[in-house]
Amino acid sequence: MRLLIAALAVLFFATPAQASVVLNGVVVDPQGAVRSDLLTQALQVWSAHAEARRDRIAVVDFSRPSDRPRFYVVDLTTGAVSAYLTAHGRGSDPAHVGVPQVFSNDPGSNASSLGPYIALRRYMGAHGLSLRLRGLDPARNSNAEERAVVLHSAPYMDADWRRTHGKPGRSFGCFVVETPLIAEVVNRLEDGVLIFAGR
Repeated sequence: MRLLIAALAVLFFATPAQASVVLNGVVVDPQGAVRSDLLTQALQVWSAHAEARRDRIAVVDFSRPSDRPRFYVVDLTTGAVSAYLTAHGRGSDPAHVGVPQVFSNDPGSNASSLGPYIALRRYMGAHGLSLRLRGLDPARNSNAEERAVVLHSAPYMDADWRRTHGKPGRSFGCFVVETPLIAEVVNRLEDGVLIFAGR
């Protein structure tokens, strides 16, 4: 019943700018930072996963290039959205054009995977503060833990690197954010936020 109520609570209404999403009386993303179709898809998946936290969701828009913010953290209690840069996998963009073309769940692919993830606990790894993730889609990202697909930071996403090289670097399939922002992102996502990667 709770899931049904959550699903029914997602309503849509037209405005001159775009379609808006209302969740439990809150206008979600009133500025239209996230593509409305992708946000709608993410919220539909979120409503089907009772284990996900109810206060926020994250949406990754892999149709956007890596030099633009495309990792959105959406506060479902206020509707506010924060946007961050994030990397995609080398295997998704072999020519390094900046937009992923291929997605894979296969070990060794070095590619990004689409679909929903649950953020687990933080840990200190080879890249410093990091966040473990569990893929929820059997076909698209169920091998995330086996592939060590996590969220972490790296210098190749930072401003100095982007100025020197003209674009961010690529990961081995992980979501990678700027080094100065990793603590902020982990704090907002850990222990149960659903992350939906789409395009």
